[in-house]
Amino acid sequence: MASLCQTCASSSTTPLLLAKRVFSFNSSPYIFTSGHKISRHCSSFRASTFASASTSVCVDLKDLRSNELVELEYAELNLNHKISEEVGHVRIRQHVNPLSSSFSKPAAVPVWDEVYKDPSLPLMVDIGSGSGRFLLWLANKNAESSNYLGLEIRQKLVKRANFWVNELGLSNVHFIFANAMVSFEQLISSYPGPLEIVSILCPDPHFKKRHQKRRVVQKPLVNSILQNLKPGGKIFVQSDVLEVAQDMRDQFDEESSVLQHMEIVDTEDGWLMENPMGIRTEREIHAEFEGARIYRRLYQKR
Repeated sequence: MASLCQTCASSSTTPLLLAKRVFSFNSSPYIFTSGHKISRHCSSFRASTFASASTSVCVDLKDLRSNELVELEYAELNLNHKISEEVGHVRIRQHVNPLSSSFSKPAAVPVWDEVYKDPSLPLMVDIGSGSGRFLLWLANKNAESSNYLGLEIRQKLVKRANFWVNELGLSNVHFIFANAMVSFEQLISSYPGPLEIVSILCPDPHFKKRHQKRRVVQKPLVNSILQNLKPGGKIFVQSDVLEVAQDMRDQFDEESSVLQHMEIVDTEDGWLMENPMGIRTEREIHAEFEGARIYRRLYQKR
């Protein structure tokens, strides 16, 4: 019986690489391994073994950084080394001003049957898609049943995400460099199929009071989402900043004649305790690693 720590001590393999062979994370607060569930928050645990061997492996989560936990969550996509020469290393500017004149031009509407194999499929739109891993994972899981569109205001992230789309050979996901506050209506109203889900996950908080008008969830965007969303369609919002989550909640709660709040998983103070999408976003992983709480709301159009 060899522990992970023992194996690492005798080889050049890192704890992360060994752990990737042993377990993967999902959206549950537990890590499920060979039929057993172990709390995410424990400092160490014993997991199942490599291949068919019966080796007991001990993984110390304290040895993993939050970016390595992201890598574990999305390990099956195998994106780590797939970086295009054109894009190169992507340094992310965390905060951008969507009201800047450089982001005021609406994005061009794509030719949808060139973007998607079947543009009549139901569409999920992720506003502020970041690196794109979240949508890539969903698209990979639902390749024949849904299309996915990421709207992201940082152009280098869009280029890299679309590079990954091509590397994975997916024909049901696409990313557009766009300011959703300006481009959402023009883009989504032209899509041939139904709009089924809109997600806004951990948007830029713009903490300063004079900057709160930069927050993505504003009345015009809310109206456009509601106008284009199909009956029965869903809106999923979340943030690790309570003030931002409350702001989004208040704006969508005002539309109670059109929207109903859904509690499909356990709630606390009206917030969903788990991510209902089947996988956590990167920001979610980093925030939970730092001990933050994620505030989530799910709505359905009547």
